[in-house]
Amino acid sequence: MTDIGRGAGTDFIEALARGLDVLRSFRPGQPSMTLSDIAAETGLARPTVRRILLTFEALGYARSEGRGFALTPRVLELGMAYVNSLNMWEVARPHMEELVGVTGESTSMAQLDCSDIVYVARVAVPKIVTLAVSIGTRFPALATSMGKVLLAAKEPAIVPAILAEPSRSGIVPRYNPSLNSFMDALLEVRARGWALADQDLAPGIRSVATGVRDGNGQVIAAINVTVHAAETSVETLVEKHLPHLLRTAADISADYARLATVPATTV
Repeated sequence: MTDIGRGAGTDFIEALARGLDVLRSFRPGQPSMTLSDIAAETGLARPTVRRILLTFEALGYARSEGRGFALTPRVLELGMAYVNSLNMWEVARPHMEELVGVTGESTSMAQLDCSDIVYVARVAVPKIVTLAVSIGTRFPALATSMGKVLLAAKEPAIVPAILAEPSRSGIVPRYNPSLNSFMDALLEVRARGWALADQDLAPGIRSVATGVRDGNGQVIAAINVTVHAAETSVETLVEKHLPHLLRTAADISADYARLATVPATTV
């Protein structure tokens, strides 16, 4: 893990990078980890891990639990600082809530982070699904409808390099196409403006997604509608829910573009 995105030069702060490595070592299903677990995951020495965790504990980002450590909810502040800085949630929320009201299904927004998507907004309905999703959840992009939309918005020449990055989601998707096959699929997504994922990520999860754009027409996020495969067919998802999704994405894009034209004010 310590090699991912590692920088160099006199301005690179190695201690900060190591602290972030420790934060990222806590995976879904591992709420508490021992020093040995984290050292093995990060490649850092146990004394280094211990000092970092004690620092996090003093700052309120971690707590000791018996022989291990766990993160605290305060860590969410770090991720929400990014989401709030974009004003994306404030812009998208009323539209997403309206979409859920019309479809009766959950909707989410995500952005691309290397070869993963990361959820930045979500309005959910109480249904049992295979995988739990919350703000900050990441999944392999190539196996999700939102990931396909976001990858299709990239220059085709750089997509192979993006996909070559190792996923940090901890998820092994069912869908594992060849590069040529996936690039062909992205051409279709790019042409029609939306993407479908039919249980590509995990059994029972079916979704359709499209892009959210800024005032320059650039895709800055993706938004989806997710359904349970046993309840909703592909035909219903595409014919019934997709038109509402496309309209919602257009409304969010328009609001986001208008927001970007409002001059910043200072007090």
